[in-house]
Amino acid sequence: VQLQASGGGLVQAGGSLRLSCAASGHTFSDHAVGWFRQAPGKEREFVAAIRWSGGSTYYADSVKGRFSISRDNARNTVYLHMNSLKPEDTAVYYCAAGLSDTVIYLTDYNYWGQGTLVTVSS
Repeated sequence: VQLQASGGGLVQAGGSLRLSCAASGHTFSDHAVGWFRQAPGKEREFVAAIRWSGGSTYYADSVKGRFSISRDNARNTVYLHMNSLKPEDTAVYYCAAGLSDTVIYLTDYNYWGQGTLVTVSS
């Protein structure tokens, strides 16, 4: 599975962005797809995830109510809709896919995209 993350950019605080994670070489089918982020000098942290089968979603407390994750079966793509962005959301965002029963740990994922930079200015 190859993952391509895109959609990052520079946005003012309070603005919105939509990140995309497109898969090639395999369909997501039974995977969970997650988004993680890594700010400068910090560890990579869980943001959100969705189970392809059934569509269950999971969010970090820091983004609940502001971010939403969705999937497009036909495009084999997962989206992260980010609203009410804050400067502390600034990070490189990575998408990942895995088959684990849990979805919030880095080790739950076998495949990783290259990352897309989100910068939120105050």
